Amino acid sequence: MSPAVLLMLAIVSEVIGTVLLRLSDGVSKLAPSVGMLVAYCVSVYLLALVLKHLDIGLTYAIWSGVGTAMVAVIGVTVWDEPMGLLKVLSIGAVIAGVIGLNVSAAH
Repeated sequence: MSPAVLLMLAIVSEVIGTVLLRLSDGVSKLAPSVGMLVAYCVSVYLLALVLKHLDIGLTYAIWSGVGTAMVAVIGVTVWDEPMGLLKVLSIGAVIAGVIGLNVSAAH
């Protein structure tokens, strides 16, 4: 499987783990807590496979940046968290940073 697909799956797994962390109510509910641990373990395993092929700085920036942006959007859409101008600009900055790292890695 290509590193890009593995990275995408690692990001989705990490986002699922973070959503389950929220649903675990401070790790007091068993099912979401177990799901969270499994999702995070899958994410880290997939990330380790990606690191066999891609630079760590680029890989981690994409994994954490895209995951952070996805979780922020989920927070707004699912839990009605506020979405102000600063949050929109900050998510844009994360995306711009990931793009910048991708461009710099190509050179």
